Amino acid sequence: MCASESRSPRTSTHLFWARFFAPSSSSRLALLRPITPKRMPEWCVFINYRSKKMAVRTITDFKNRLTGGGARPNLFEVRLNFPTGVTSNSGKNDLSNFLVKTAALPASNVGPVEVPFRGRILKLSGDRTFDTWTVTVINDTDFSLRSSFEQWMNLINKHSDATGRTNPSDYMKDAYVDQLDRDGSVLRTYHFHDVFPTNVSQIDLSYDTTDTIEEFTVEFQVQWWEALKGTKGGENIV
Repeated sequence: MCASESRSPRTSTHLFWARFFAPSSSSRLALLRPITPKRMPEWCVFINYRSKKMAVRTITDFKNRLTGGGARPNLFEVRLNFPTGVTSNSGKNDLSNFLVKTAALPASNVGPVEVPFRGRILKLSGDRTFDTWTVTVINDTDFSLRSSFEQWMNLINKHSDATGRTNPSDYMKDAYVDQLDRDGSVLRTYHFHDVFPTNVSQIDLSYDTTDTIEEFTVEFQVQWWEALKGTKGGENIV
């Protein structure tokens, strides 16, 4: 490929043109005379751009665009509901506000449908899927939340005889995670519909472990979720 350049003093426009040779053509390069888009044949490449410097970005520009100083990952609150049959489930709802140490705002997933066509792959939108939702819980000396999760899973499937509740409404409950602002207001709420636990992790014990509090994770299956706008927090996704 050979390219030539001209520059218009009035518009500071650069014009580049080139010719691409087919494999059967001569390998030598030929310099083309100036051409216009109307005269441009199929084998020419025509690029027109204006010379422009990149704007200088300052820390003040960045500050003005970071609304509210940014959302903070440590400002959140989890609200869990427990099914009937879990001892003192009403009091456990309040405990989750304090003892759930980590959670996550959910991912949004749409699977692809891949259709082969003549050596290429056409990608189409497929079905939506929902990931499991995992929280980390601080264990108090009453084992309050851990005992509740163990009871919840035992309602679904008993340790002793593998019996349990068969109506999904009897063991599924809703859960919420609120993203908070620094003034305590709710920026955005994620509402998880019809969740139930499928894993309560082990708690490791060791003589060597000091200066720490026990923790465990709980993994929930999620039917679907919706996002609700708070004081700010974008738009509703339902």
